[in-house]
Amino acid sequence: MTVRTRFAPSPTGYLHIGGARTALFSWAYARKHGGTFILRIEDTDVERSTPEAVQAILDGMNWLGLDHDEGPFYQMQRMPRYKEVIQQMLDAGHAYYCYTSPAELEAMREAQRARGEKPRYDGTWRPEPGKTLPAIPADIKPVIRFKNPTDGVVGWDDMVKGHIEFSNSELDDLIIARSDGTPTYNFCVVVDDWDMGITQVIRGDDHVNNTPRQINILKALGAKVPSYAHLSMILGDDGTKLSKRHGAVSVMQYDEDGYLREAVLNYLARLGWSHGDDEVFSVEQFCEWFDLDHITPSAAQFNTEKLNWLNNHYMKQMDNDKLAAMVRPRLEARGITVADSPALAAVVGLYKERVSTLNELADAAEVFYIDLHPDAALLAEQLSEEAVPALRDFAAKLATASWDAPAISALIKDVITQHGLKMPKLAMPLRVMLTGQKQAPSVDALVVLFPREMVVQRIEKNLAK
Repeated sequence: MTVRTRFAPSPTGYLHIGGARTALFSWAYARKHGGTFILRIEDTDVERSTPEAVQAILDGMNWLGLDHDEGPFYQMQRMPRYKEVIQQMLDAGHAYYCYTSPAELEAMREAQRARGEKPRYDGTWRPEPGKTLPAIPADIKPVIRFKNPTDGVVGWDDMVKGHIEFSNSELDDLIIARSDGTPTYNFCVVVDDWDMGITQVIRGDDHVNNTPRQINILKALGAKVPSYAHLSMILGDDGTKLSKRHGAVSVMQYDEDGYLREAVLNYLARLGWSHGDDEVFSVEQFCEWFDLDHITPSAAQFNTEKLNWLNNHYMKQMDNDKLAAMVRPRLEARGITVADSPALAAVVGLYKERVSTLNELADAAEVFYIDLHPDAALLAEQLSEEAVPALRDFAAKLATASWDAPAISALIKDVITQHGLKMPKLAMPLRVMLTGQKQAPSVDALVVLFPREMVVQRIEKNLAK
């Protein structure tokens, strides 16, 4: 059997972390088994679906590198096929017209709630042998309902959650076409999975209650039922349902916030799945290792600190030239012209172990390419009266110093010895003058990154205030 999986988002919003994890697991399962990964856009919610949301999904998938083998297919373009199958079901007696009005349906449910019963359609228009149906009202456009089995159970061995089953008596007759003729979500999904030969449906566990209805429709059509794997929800850092403040934002927001694709994919892979104690691995390793047996059925918890740690790890491993190429457009977007000196690759190489994101790296790098004005209070806090002559002496001697870290280190030690100072007395105000911050890499490595004249200029400018 050739594995065929699908990712089928609804374009009513962006591609968020939960959807991205579902896409990743479906994609990786297909890649692991040499199968086919299909992208399907479930856009039958005409009022809420937008072209912008479709593009956001495509952009997110592209940024993550989750390439599809077939598609994207759009449900709105498959309407003739859905109507064809609905007619087949009507002809075979698996579906029927229901003329219950919305007002009658609501009154029916209210009465059931009052009796302490589960609200459900009561089967008034369901055809049965020997049953006389009401007269067809002239002013009601009918919906079409699936004739769900009334006895027995419908169940499946979920590849994540184990065996799940529902009593058919708990399932009422699902509407598969609205009164205007448009098919409903649960019906479209069934036809799509059937037509596309989906073998494994990997999706969020918010679909568990849809699954028994979909299985019953597939069986009525004589279609093969796929295997199902329902992924548990993702909780925020505080253990509550993931929201925008936790990270349930567009996948593209992670790109904008300076996260590397490799880090996001690695992090997503570990949200509810594990391979022993391995924390860091490539996409290729993930596809080789991935299975559904090691997905936990309990909720996964989003941890921003862990994502930042992973992102820092991948940044530290990245070639400086490649990293500089990713930081440069972020600086240019701020209106900063990146000069040839200092080389941006050298700057990011010095700072990449100290930051968590590309944006933080751009924050650190920008001070090398702007007319810096350190905070006066911060400079005053770090600049002591006895350090002023030492800094003037240091600036003067820079004119003839060799421009490498060992030479600058030796010069700093010579100056502080001559002036009877401790290292921080010179190093701390120098860091503030050069970067605007008191936390920075070793001062000798920092100094040699700048052009000689820029170091002298920044010292003299700040001492003159």
